[in-house]
Amino acid sequence: MSITIAPLDAADQAGIDEAYRIGSAANEVDLPDFPPFCRRRFEAAFRHPMPGNDPLWALARLDGVPAGYLALDLPQLDNTENATVEIVVHPACRRRGVGRALHEHAVRLLRERGRKRVLARAVSTLPGGPARSGAGAAFAASTGARPALAEVRRRLDTTRLDHEGLAASLAEARSRAAGYRTVRWEGHTPEEYVADIAYLDGRLMTDAPLGEVEWEAEQIDADRLRGIDRALEARGRRGHHTAVRHEASGRVVAWTLLEVGASADWHAFQQITIVDPEHRGHRLGLLAKVENLRHLLAHEPAVRAIDTFNAAENGHMVRINEQLGFRPVDGWTGWQLTI
Repeated sequence: MSITIAPLDAADQAGIDEAYRIGSAANEVDLPDFPPFCRRRFEAAFRHPMPGNDPLWALARLDGVPAGYLALDLPQLDNTENATVEIVVHPACRRRGVGRALHEHAVRLLRERGRKRVLARAVSTLPGGPARSGAGAAFAASTGARPALAEVRRRLDTTRLDHEGLAASLAEARSRAAGYRTVRWEGHTPEEYVADIAYLDGRLMTDAPLGEVEWEAEQIDADRLRGIDRALEARGRRGHHTAVRHEASGRVVAWTLLEVGASADWHAFQQITIVDPEHRGHRLGLLAKVENLRHLLAHEPAVRAIDTFNAAENGHMVRINEQLGFRPVDGWTGWQLTI
């Protein structure tokens, strides 16, 4: 049995195709309720990386057959001692050393580049939830990584949405939000909101619970935010944004985002929801989320499932999401390895 590993880059379309087929097969087996593995999103990760990120890819072959891939993201503008990693092995090639070889290759690359920590995620089964393989967590533990952040994925079934409850939540939020008004856009952030959204986006790693993950606040400015918008567009992500503007100051002080991908019009991800600390206590997060959900369903009528991830310790956001009807599906652990 022979395992070979070679770099993979944007110029190697045949290699990208092989890696895509591996990712698609793994997605179908490991997360069958997820949307189909998105080719446009996958290829854009090579050709349109997120601003401030240096991606490194490698393709593993087992006896000449494509068997797994490695995706490393190396931040360049902040967190320059950190990296994130994804190791994916084709279901037909598992338990034959491919993942271990890719891991060892990743560690060599990271050490060469002066990185000290690497973060990965693994799924797990929740009580009463669908069965998930524990292989990812077992593999992470075997490398010496430690569990650093516990998260839960929750799903909203929009075909069973409690519209009366949603209206009541919206009325509650509006009653607490005197002096604020919502604004909305699709896709790229309007110029008048760029500075405020960049500030809020940069606060995420400060405000969101990170458990024991060692990750700095990200330095988001207007140029980086515009780069993020372009990268998401290249991935085929349709972003639906609702923000809350403080009328007295004119500033955007809360923001939420729902995204529909290119591979499945029936599915969306609830992404960032954040409120400036100076403006908390007015139910602005709830206000933005409910209005954005209503807007999404009016403009993306095929959506029937929305997924969101929350740190288990983020009780406030969990309560809001469960108030809207999100229910637990599976657990996700952030594993951090010091190298």
